[in-house]
Amino acid sequence: MIRLLVVDDSALMRKVIGSVFAAEGDFEVAFARDGFEALDLLPRFAPDVVTLDVTMPGLDGLACLDRIMLERPCPVVMLSTLTAAGAETSLDALARGAVDVLEKPAGAVSLELDRFAPVLVRTVRAAAKARPRIAHGLAARLRARHAGLGSQGLAPPDPRPNPAPPPRTAPPVAPVPEPEPGPTGPPPRDAAGGLVLVGASTGGPPALTALLSDLPADFPWPIVVAQHMPATFTGPLARRLDGLSALAVEEVTRPVALAPGRVYVGRGDADVIVVRRPAGLMAAPAPAEAAYPWHPSVDRLVESALGLVPPDRLVGVLMTGMGRDGARALAELRRRGGRTIAESEATAVVWGMPGELVRAGGADVVVPLEAIAAALRAFVPGPSPGPSPGPSP
Repeated sequence: MIRLLVVDDSALMRKVIGSVFAAEGDFEVAFARDGFEALDLLPRFAPDVVTLDVTMPGLDGLACLDRIMLERPCPVVMLSTLTAAGAETSLDALARGAVDVLEKPAGAVSLELDRFAPVLVRTVRAAAKARPRIAHGLAARLRARHAGLGSQGLAPPDPRPNPAPPPRTAPPVAPVPEPEPGPTGPPPRDAAGGLVLVGASTGGPPALTALLSDLPADFPWPIVVAQHMPATFTGPLARRLDGLSALAVEEVTRPVALAPGRVYVGRGDADVIVVRRPAGLMAAPAPAEAAYPWHPSVDRLVESALGLVPPDRLVGVLMTGMGRDGARALAELRRRGGRTIAESEATAVVWGMPGELVRAGGADVVVPLEAIAAALRAFVPGPSPGPSPGPSP
């Protein structure tokens, strides 16, 4: 049996989530009405996984998450409203150790249940097998904070090195148009060398932070990222990564020229593809297609690049995430002469996507998260060669 603790101040949401997992037959479910009740149940119920509402009175979701990560770390799935403010809070939660974030049903819960229930069950099952990451330095900060204020339920200081700027909502995705004029200033250098393609899902935002923060500002190839996320989240994610990395990071909301030293994050609920225009190679948003079940699709991104860039000028990176998105296309990339890197099981929150790539024989190297940047620098010729990556297991 999987022991699930549901934490939500809404009696309706507790009832709905409870009924969903009761129907599964292999879940033992306990309920908490707020963060304080959750912390009281934590040692006695010993959950395998927790669903945690972001917005609650008293001890809110973020403060409760911090206490869980300190007192009894376990996989946590946050439930959030799909708003700009909710997106920022959700990214905070992922940075603090949450495994994943799901959108709470909007409006009439009963009408949304058919969509919400299978996603919730799939995510919780994957989370129950996940390895939660505790934010660097969190335990020390919380111990110091809660030594004096823990009994009052006050949240610790925000652990972000650089708080993100105010959020914005991305525009709807339309069929790929001709590029629009970019911002003022000199145009970026053309991506003449090659291209790095990165895919991630569950646990991806902290993994992307770790990868990009280890790359220098003069990294010689552009990097295009397909991170499975709703559209409301990818803009704040790109701005957060931009503040934490020496590289310039932007969300792809229109066709944009690929340039060295820049990172392009695909807009959520759609796909990001590589296209060729008179100005050169560009990253562009594309409407989601039914043939690709996850979005932004890693498979579709890699396939688009393979049609335009010689395989030996492509490097693919597949990091933590449930499912198999990216494994097929990256295995084909390697077969054609490209290079591929898979995150190892030792550090992946969920070893689904990278594990599928390894099982397909599509990974040149399999390395822990902290070694991916070095492996990438070894594969990309330029001013930052770095050490040689280790061998695959």
